[in-house]
Amino acid sequence: MSLLDCQRASITAYQLRSHIIEGRCTASPRKDGTMEKAHYDEKANRFILDLEKEDYLNLDGIIDRYADKPGYLIPALKDAQGRFGFLPKEVQNYLARGLRISPSHIYGVVTFYAFFTTVPRGQHVIRCCMGTACYVRGAADIVKAMEHQLSIKVGETTKDLKYSLEVVRCLGACGLAPVIFIDDDVYGSLKPSQVGTIFENY
Repeated sequence: MSLLDCQRASITAYQLRSHIIEGRCTASPRKDGTMEKAHYDEKANRFILDLEKEDYLNLDGIIDRYADKPGYLIPALKDAQGRFGFLPKEVQNYLARGLRISPSHIYGVVTFYAFFTTVPRGQHVIRCCMGTACYVRGAADIVKAMEHQLSIKVGETTKDLKYSLEVVRCLGACGLAPVIFIDDDVYGSLKPSQVGTIFENY
């Protein structure tokens, strides 16, 4: 059994079940086929969502539910992200027309609040702890190694929608520092040289 397998097996009972981290909720990949409509467009240099008739009907329902109500925008965006997993330009622009507000206003709200994302979550979500214990034991180097291995930056998703990379303040596993989660799997006492080996499991 490899060192990584030993590290992983020793803590399999400790799993991250909630999507609430630091009091912030992160979007999850949709399980109903919605994310299959998302793809990376090289020309546009962003992820695009191919909306279908059913999707427009869902957006119309959100618009009807919140139009002209006080404080409507945040709940409307929350419902839309819950439906599609993220808020690409296609969704933002449709909501802007239906709610009779400017697309730039919606974009400003979406990019201001950490809850919202314009990038879809990948099949596997990697969360790298940057708490004090992890940081002093080289977490920043782990993050750099992850970015290099995946060819993305923190907060981004690989173009094939397989991995998303995030950092969090603390995962509550300080004795294993530096530690990362990939979905519900925990990897502790990591070294940058081990990062490439981890992805053999996925």
